[in-house]
Amino acid sequence: MDNARTGTERFKKFILNNKFVLFLLVLLLVGLNIMVLTKISYIFTPFTVLLKTLLLPVILAGIAYYLLNPVVDFLERKRVKRVYSIIVLFLVGAGLITILLVAVIPFLNEQAVSLINNFPKYGEQLRHIFEDFMGSAGFVQIQDWFNLNPAELSGDLTDKVTKLLNGTLSSLGSIVGALKEVILAILTLPFILFYLLKDGKHLPQAIVRFLPGKLQPQTKTIMAEMNNQISSYIRGQIIVSFCIGALLYIGYLIIGLEYSLVLALVAACTSVIPYLGPAIAITPALIVAMVTSPVMLLKMIVIWTIVQLIEGKFISPQIMGKSLQIHPITIIFVILTAGNLFGIVGIVLAVPGYAVLKVIVIHLFDWLRNRSSLYQHEEKGSNKPL
Repeated sequence: MDNARTGTERFKKFILNNKFVLFLLVLLLVGLNIMVLTKISYIFTPFTVLLKTLLLPVILAGIAYYLLNPVVDFLERKRVKRVYSIIVLFLVGAGLITILLVAVIPFLNEQAVSLINNFPKYGEQLRHIFEDFMGSAGFVQIQDWFNLNPAELSGDLTDKVTKLLNGTLSSLGSIVGALKEVILAILTLPFILFYLLKDGKHLPQAIVRFLPGKLQPQTKTIMAEMNNQISSYIRGQIIVSFCIGALLYIGYLIIGLEYSLVLALVAACTSVIPYLGPAIAITPALIVAMVTSPVMLLKMIVIWTIVQLIEGKFISPQIMGKSLQIHPITIIFVILTAGNLFGIVGIVLAVPGYAVLKVIVIHLFDWLRNRSSLYQHEEKGSNKPL
């Protein structure tokens, strides 16, 4: 009996003192949990459906909350009751939306419809430009240098354009379904937003009270950091996007570019995607300017370069700062991965989602380092490496 007890104690000491073996055991337990969860994934189907249903309205309400909550807090500090402040903001928002629907939307709709109707003509003009370029002396010289076959190059380009159009047409059904979800989210948005603005500041305490007392202070710290990361990113990115759209609209009006409002609005919407957004936004503007004239193309590139320099040197550093502390390469990888996994929603939510996940991982690592023997320094006098 004593020998068995001694053997058990030696085994425990071996496991606890051998960090590599302990690490392997932790990985084994995590893997077993993942395997069990994949086998019973059907249990979580109702929760998945509920999450998909609530995700869009909650995201929209959260964005509106971070934009309006500072105003409500300011009015509350001026001794205006929170409910009255929310009602006033709702009335002002309804008035602005009404003005937008009456004054701006018809003009925007006219430009958008005209641009969509003219896109086939623009495609034909681009094809002629491409064919003229392929027949030029410069392209013949390039063809000789790189051994290019114009027929194969034109055929590959045509196939890619055809696949793109077929993919766009096949996705119309999903677009209609997404439109239904957006309408439902917009209808439920005011109700969710009202209660978020009214009781949102009490939400962290309501969540934390279900946790053990020892975990509550650390959890509050994590939630405060997450809130700071999300709020600074959302407010900063929306302000930056608005500035980019306004500057481009003014620049497009100065040079006389067609569909200036639509193109500026596209640029403002896509600029919420860091680094990749400008590359997406410049494409329709390049097409419109290219089919207009070479001079217009040069003017458009000059305007775009000036706006990007203003945004990169003055607007973003002042508004965004270094709040997220994420390397640009990491942002690009995160956006590409999230886009492949979750589509457009993943691209938009990639950066704030990564910032929140980063806060959680950092605190979990600190907790593990403080509680586990895996990261403890070796005893003094030992020659073993740390």
